[in-house]
Formats: sequence, structure tokens, C-alpha cells
Amino acid sequence: MALPVAFFAVFFAYPVAAIVRRGLRVDRAWQFGRFADVLGDQGIRHVLWFTTWQALASTALTLLVALPGAYVLARFDFPGRQVLRAVVTVPFVLPTVVVGTAFLALLGHGGLLDQLWGVRLDTTVWAILLAHVFFNYAVVVRTVGGLWAQLDPRQEEAARMLGASPLTAWRKVTLPALAPAVAAAALMVFLFTFTSFGIVQILGGPAFSTLEVEIYRQTSEIFDLSTAAVLTLVQFAAVGAILAVHAWTVRRRESALKLVDAALTARRPRGAGQWALLAGVLATIALLLLLPLAVLVQRSLTAPGFGYYRALTDPDGGVFLVAPITAIGTSLSYAAAATAIALVIGSLAAAALTRRDAGRLVRGFDALLMLPLGVSAVTVGFGFLIALDKPPLDLRQSWILVPLAQALVGVPFVVRTMLPVLRAVDVRLREAAAVLGASPWRVWREVDLPMVRRALLVAAGFAFAVSLGEFGATVFIARPDNPTLPVAVARLLSRPGDLNYGQAMALSTILMLVCAVALLLLERLRTADRSGEF
Repeated sequence: MALPVAFFAVFFAYPVAAIVRRGLRVDRAWQFGRFADVLGDQGIRHVLWFTTWQALASTALTLLVALPGAYVLARFDFPGRQVLRAVVTVPFVLPTVVVGTAFLALLGHGGLLDQLWGVRLDTTVWAILLAHVFFNYAVVVRTVGGLWAQLDPRQEEAARMLGASPLTAWRKVTLPALAPAVAAAALMVFLFTFTSFGIVQILGGPAFSTLEVEIYRQTSEIFDLSTAAVLTLVQFAAVGAILAVHAWTVRRRESALKLVDAALTARRPRGAGQWALLAGVLATIALLLLLPLAVLVQRSLTAPGFGYYRALTDPDGGVFLVAPITAIGTSLSYAAAATAIALVIGSLAAAALTRRDAGRLVRGFDALLMLPLGVSAVTVGFGFLIALDKPPLDLRQSWILVPLAQALVGVPFVVRTMLPVLRAVDVRLREAAAVLGASPWRVWREVDLPMVRRALLVAAGFAFAVSLGEFGATVFIARPDNPTLPVAVARLLSRPGDLNYGQAMALSTILMLVCAVALLLLERLRTADRSGEF
């Protein structure tokens, strides 16, 4: 636990505390009276209510839509399955400003719905909810589907042979085994939608605002750091309460699971019902995920002769010190470094949390690992600039600052992905290896690693994808000569003109393709690993 605790203390707790102290401490006196002033404002209370309500609605709708997809991709074997797994993850790494713009083109004035049926859904809560489902579909599919693919189907088949109906067998056998993964996915979706920023800002209009949007407005537009600090602490307390309730109510039972090779559980669909389910999931993915992505591609190609793509190679002294195309290499290198950091920190934390002799303090750290997903990215970004500006932690001019910020978001995914599988490893296997003289390191290498290798690859893919699309904190710390793809897209979208908008769509398309290729390679590595080539 030493390295994970030190990492979060230095690069999360310290920067957040620094920005809060800057906002609430004036003339060496703490301004705690600001809490009553801010929370007593009617507008702020409306923001708090809408933030909570839309997060709950978004989470429920995402689970309803994505759980069938998790089942299909985990248990059905059909042509193009690996490609489809990569495709459903692409929306998750797109910058939220791009997602909002794509749905605005679909649902707003002159959008697809407006042209076909004269219906507009922009500046309505439905546009926000649909965009959140688009953004978080992959969280449920990969978190729940990763465990679902390794559950032994013979347990449910045994219940069927004993007289249980298909629904009863699923409810009594499979659902309890999936409960920890479903709860983890729901928690992550809730945290992402609770702190939603770009989507609400673009699609919500002046009528809807989340805490994250209000913190950004107070910080960047009104320059009221004290109000922003109060809202940050409120958001921090709300997320902490959510994690505490989750830890108290959810009973993890991974140790009772019987895991098998995922390649043995997938089979061709049988019967009209399973083929209809597969068709329904494919139609949902096509309409909800692929259609907005198709809008991005179509808009990037509206200029003749790939004009928007060719413009990316020209340096733009107004916003960029380098050609926008260089953001591709920068993003890939930063994401690779962030993934390596997240895997080391997350793997150590997950290994410590699985120990049966872990104390209450160590078990409490499980919930704290999720806090970076629920704390304002604006706060973290500003905190990096304020806190990490003096020796021995003067990192403002160091390239590692961006990967560190990205790794903060990647670590929770590594832990949440690896914990269910690590806890499912039979402790007697470790004890037998130790009795035979194996060292702790050899026990991990010979017993744990072969069983969690697939989960480790899933965690690496998630961490890499999240790092590619991280925007909230990176926008404050990325250097002008080394912008990441999301930062470059946001800067282009902020400038008027068709050329800038077209270049933003072109960069978004490139980001989408880079992520799809990376995830497809990951799927092939996992397939090769299961066949014994690695």
C-alpha cells in the first residue's frame, strides 16, 4: 500500500487541498461562513438537485440499455465480435465537447431528427441522458461483460436441470455472481454523470447546470474561487458519502465464483430468441453509438479533397505553436506513460485489497481510490498548477505532469477491473504453492498472474482509453507546444469559422480511429493469450 498511498497523497489530496485552501483562506483566516452563503442560494440548490437527479436517471438508463450488450458480447460468438468490442469503447474516450457537438447535430436545429420528423431535443434533459448513455455504454459492457464471460455457464444449466425456469436460474445463480461487477459499473457511471461537464454545457443550455459546470463557471468566468471551493467540497462530500454507502450495502462474493476460460463460454446464438436479442443489441449499437460517430466522420469530409485533414499539417500560430497533427504523437506517448503508471499503482492497490488479513484502514482505501472520478477535474487541474510549482515538486515544465493527471483517472479502472478476478482466486492454490516452497513473488507469478492476465489486459485497455480522452485536468496543464488531441479539439471548437470546426471534426475522427485500432489490437492480444501463443 505504500506506493499507492504516496501517489494519491502527493498527486491528488495535496493539489485538491491547495486549491480549496486558496479559495477559503483569506488574510490567514478561514471563511467557513461561505458555506451558508453558497448553499443558501436558490440557484445553487437547483444545481445540486439537477446534478443528483440526472445522474441517477442516466445510470438507470445506461444499465437498462447496456446490460443486454454486455451479455451478447460475453456469451455469443459471431463474426466481427472483436471489432464490435473495440467500437463500443470508442465513445468513452471521445472528449465530452465532441460528444455534445455530435448529439447537437443529431438532435438540435437542422439535425437528423429535425429534418426527418421536425423534432428537436436539444436543450432538453433527454438529450443529456442519451449522450450520457452513449458515453458510458462501454463502462457497463466491459466491466460487467469481463466477469460475465468468465462465469461457468454450467452452474446456471444445473439450476435449469433441477427445475428452475430460465428467469429464475438467472436471478438465483448468475445475477448474484454479477452483482459486484454491476454495482461497480453503476458506481462508475454515476460518478461520471454526477461530474458531467462538456455534455451538459453544450446540450443543456442555460436551463441545466451540474456542479462541474458551476465550478467551471465560478472559476473561469466569475473568478470566485471561494464559491468554487465550497462547491468542490460539497461535491467531494457527496462522492464520499456515495462510496461509503456502496461499501456498506454491496456484499462482494467473488470468492464464491467459479471462473473458467472466457473462450469456453462464448457460443453461436441458438434459437429465435437469442438471434432476436443479438439483432436488438446490434441495432442499439448502430443507432446510439455508430450514428453519432458517423456524424463526426461525415462533417470531417465535407471539405473537398480532404481539405480539413490537410489543414492539420499547417502550423497555426494563433492557437498552436506546432501543427495540430503533432497532437496525435503527443497523446499516444502521454497515454502510454499514464497507462504504465496506472497499472503499477492500481495492481499494487488491488493486490493489497485482496489480502484477507488486510486491516480496516486498507479496506477503506478501496473507496478512496474512486474519489478522483468524482472530484472536479477543473479543481484537480488548477490544483496541479498551484501545488506542484515549488521544489522538490516543481513539475510545471515537466512532461510527466500530464501523464500523472491522466493516471489519476486510470487507476480506479485498473483496481475495479482486477479486484473481482483477484478475489475469485482460490486462496488454497496460493497456500499450496507456499507449502511447496514457492516465494511470495513466485506464487504471484505462477498462480495469480495466469488467472488475472486477461483482467490486466482489460485494465490496460481501459486506462489507455481513458488517458487518450482525458480533458478536464489536461486542458489546464498541457503545454502549448505539446497539446493532446482533446485539448486541440477544444481549442479549435472555441474558434469561429468553418475551417477550425472542420479541423476539430477531423482530429476527433483521428482520435476515434486511433482508439479503435488500439482496442482492436488489445482484443487480438487477449485472443492470442487465450490460445497459448503468449
